[in-house]
Amino acid sequence: MTRITVACLDMAGTTVRDDGTVIAAFQAAIAPRNLPVAAYNEAMKYVRATMGQSKIEVFRHILGDEDEARRANAAFETHYAAAVSLGEVAPMPGATEVFQACRGTGIKVCLATGFSPGTRDALVEALGWADLVDAGRGRPWPDLPLTALLRLGGGSVGELAVAGDTPSDVESGLRAGAGLVAGVLTGAATRQELEAVPRAASLPGEPLVLDSIADLLPRLGG
Repeated sequence: MTRITVACLDMAGTTVRDDGTVIAAFQAAIAPRNLPVAAYNEAMKYVRATMGQSKIEVFRHILGDEDEARRANAAFETHYAAAVSLGEVAPMPGATEVFQACRGTGIKVCLATGFSPGTRDALVEALGWADLVDAGRGRPWPDLPLTALLRLGGGSVGELAVAGDTPSDVESGLRAGAGLVAGVLTGAATRQELEAVPRAASLPGEPLVLDSIADLLPRLGG
């Protein structure tokens, strides 16, 4: 097996346990928009279907107005930041150990997320990961893990590992041609949803489906 040199890992639901705070933040951001009940329910359905994607892009799709989308995104960030400051988020079991093992074996770590840079950095600081990760980016297109590979000095896409808890995470890794693509079952998606990504997106390859991020460790080849 080719040795992994860069690991591009999702945050909420994969390496970060927030017990539904992301959904609660979306609800808090969308509710004041006074959508009809049917429209609100459809909006939340879209939120769940696009978990892992850029939050501002999700609000743009739902609300169809740039100013409203920006206000909703600001409300989302405020709600989530408050949860972080209150200690309502924690490392997923095994996540810190994965980061430490990567650091010890020379594997660079990119945190891929749909959060804004400010929210991402606040999470990293609150969880004590500042010295354990090397970069953070958004999703779902392949330029994100590929950018991580380039910026962090990986040799080839075969040396890239991508892991996350949503179909968007898996699709991003497959589109990038990563040597290891894994979906984890600690977040938003079911095994069936993660395994269906290659067929749904007409992409080659099959993702691993792991119980948690901790199960990635023996597969990194470090």
